[in-house]
Amino acid sequence: MTIKSKASLVSAILLLLANCMQHYVNGQQVPCFFIFGDSLCDNGNNNKLRTAAKSNYNPYGIDFPGGPSGRFTNGQNLVDYIAQLLEFSEYIPPFANTSGSDILKGVNHASGAAGILFETGKRLGENVHLEEQLKNHKAIYLKIARELGGLREAKEYLNQCLYYVNIGSNDYINNFFLPDQYTSSRIYTLERYTNILINKLSQYMEELHERGARKVAAAGLGSLGCTPQAISTRGTNGNCVAEFNDAAILFNNKLNSLVNTLNNKFTDSKFIFINSSDAPLDQFGITVVNAPCCPTRDDGQCVLNGTPCPNRNQYLFYDGYHITQLVHQLFAIGTYDQIQPLIHH
Repeated sequence: MTIKSKASLVSAILLLLANCMQHYVNGQQVPCFFIFGDSLCDNGNNNKLRTAAKSNYNPYGIDFPGGPSGRFTNGQNLVDYIAQLLEFSEYIPPFANTSGSDILKGVNHASGAAGILFETGKRLGENVHLEEQLKNHKAIYLKIARELGGLREAKEYLNQCLYYVNIGSNDYINNFFLPDQYTSSRIYTLERYTNILINKLSQYMEELHERGARKVAAAGLGSLGCTPQAISTRGTNGNCVAEFNDAAILFNNKLNSLVNTLNNKFTDSKFIFINSSDAPLDQFGITVVNAPCCPTRDDGQCVLNGTPCPNRNQYLFYDGYHITQLVHQLFAIGTYDQIQPLIHH
């Protein structure tokens, strides 16, 4: 990337940030930030698990202070940037590394390869599926209650916090669309399977509400069929895999409807559907959209110690599935703009 194009990129991002800054108030905008999800948000929860779905090795983290951390990208990820926009002074810690009063600022429960369903992603090894993430959060909730002097005090505190849920991709790409390894597509139609996912997600959202959540952002899925891994394994000659994208659209439509239902049911709360992948990427010099930046294994992750592309800000994807740091940043800016009603609720 030339000096001129780098300057243009910086200017464009600064302009986006300036627009977001119009919403800023002095100091941290919410007292705590809780994250539930998969590898898009994982920041180290899989590091000690017995799984192929981990990223605490080179070339992941090549642009992250301190090197590989368990983030599935070259640097910071989506929720790192959202936390910065919310004016947190430090990264939200992964559940696996939480200690003491850290939990009062929030916890990241996300786990690579995890899904809404227990069995999703287990072909790769262990992960912390969404139900287990909720169980871990219950433990955090009880610890906060002890810190603050009781369950009522904990709920009052948590009422002010931001909850971010971004999960569901693996229930398709690491479950439904792998008929040789999972039976789901032989048992259910896509419509029925998606209803099962949404019903489970509704149950888990209600559990969060029961434990104090009043500001909840639920992120939709991106274009699952446009990842380099999907394109290479489905042999579509560089074209996106239509059935994957159709599944994501179906899920997003039903998730949006669920958000409306929850808002009607819980009038003391605010739930928002987030279109987290809506960003004008071409305006930021991202021109390589269907190839990974790093050399990849058969499963789409970076080869250990592989040499990544030098022009990472021109790539949409870092490996076969996961986006680059720049794209995380752009999606975070868009997400931050969409969660303003939650911050001020």
